Amino acid sequence: MSNLPSEPEFEQAYKGLENSSLFEKNPEYKTALKVVSIPERVIQFRVVWEDDNGVLQVNNGYRVQYNSALGPYKGGLRFHPTVNLSILKFLGFEQIFKNALTGLNMGGGKGGADFEPKGKSDNEIRRFCDSFMRELCKHIGAETDVPAGDIGVGGREVGYLFGTYKRQRNKWEGMVTGKGGNWGGSLIRPEATGYGLVYYVEQMLKYAGKGNFSGKRVAISGSGNVAQYAALKCIELGATVVSLSDSKGSLIAEGDAGFKPEDVEAIADIKLARQPLTAYEHKGAFKYIEGARPWVHVGKVDVALPSATQNEVSEDEAKTLVSNGCLFIAEGSNMGCTQEAIDVFEAERKEKGGEAIWYAPGKASNCGGVAVSGLEMAQNSQRISWTREEVDERLKLIMKEAFENGLNTAKEYVEAKEGELPSLVAGSNIAGFVKVVQAMHDQGDWWESM
Repeated sequence: MSNLPSEPEFEQAYKGLENSSLFEKNPEYKTALKVVSIPERVIQFRVVWEDDNGVLQVNNGYRVQYNSALGPYKGGLRFHPTVNLSILKFLGFEQIFKNALTGLNMGGGKGGADFEPKGKSDNEIRRFCDSFMRELCKHIGAETDVPAGDIGVGGREVGYLFGTYKRQRNKWEGMVTGKGGNWGGSLIRPEATGYGLVYYVEQMLKYAGKGNFSGKRVAISGSGNVAQYAALKCIELGATVVSLSDSKGSLIAEGDAGFKPEDVEAIADIKLARQPLTAYEHKGAFKYIEGARPWVHVGKVDVALPSATQNEVSEDEAKTLVSNGCLFIAEGSNMGCTQEAIDVFEAERKEKGGEAIWYAPGKASNCGGVAVSGLEMAQNSQRISWTREEVDERLKLIMKEAFENGLNTAKEYVEAKEGELPSLVAGSNIAGFVKVVQAMHDQGDWWESM
């Protein structure tokens, strides 16, 4: 029996990899899995700060430095009341293999605090970030660990964090990504996860012989950066986006029109002001459903892009998507589908061959954000800036290669009947894992014969 506390989110991510067919063909990798599943380092610290009323507040701060076989630890910081070690371990564990799939030299990590930014003033946010970074700065740096933003950590928070690091360490270096465009940030970094998600699904559509996004109906959850930019890119490519959501409920398009770019941009402004979707004056063009996710309310869709948070598609919602004719689901969020939902999609894929629903896991389909973070690191190292077009072309290529890597690895390791679409979840899991543990073997982190 393990002496560790229960960590349900991490255990879900671990079991998803543990059950891979890789270990049937390569049993020696079981030892590597035991090694890679334990973080190289976990840093936990208190964050003491003062609110606007002069009252002392305290939160828990964390950084999980999971694996550095491929490069400096890389992964976001999340500020949210639900943050705990289980969630950060799951996110960090997934991040290792997601970063490997980008083809860039980045290890995996994750961090954050159980702090709620909503309802806080700019000064409270600044004081919290200052206290948080005064401790974290002892453990990170451009060649060691390079955090980024995540839920609750946007451009404002990144700026405050960078400023404290610079003052504490007396260094201007690329120790965090998602920086402002005029002080070291990369063009299209805010758009990267959403754009990359759509570029990945373009490859799925093309391989499956279903054309492109033109004329497709797309359901999207979430209304943050990932959902906003995925929606805008889908609309640009000729698709009809029929839903967006937040933690309070969902907006569902009425009729065939879908969201227009100006709708998405207005919602972006609302979210920037930390307001719920109910603040959007949609004037009857949409139906708002309180307390609901979109999946059972959108009717027939071709593509579903969960882009809000983990475990946001349940088994029953997966069955509804299948029955409503959805053919492609790709995660813009990390572990957006429960294991039961993934089982539904994978069973359909095996049963129906080329006309089945095809599922792509977040470690592959949403790796565009961290990919452009890696490109930002490269630009910082060279003290240069690439054009928007250069970054976008590099992002498209990275997403294409991530798709092909998972696809070809699935063909190699997973038996499939004729006409069956390859398992992107198995292929992506195996491809990312093998790349990391081969590097670990070369570096002496584990040493059973391969």
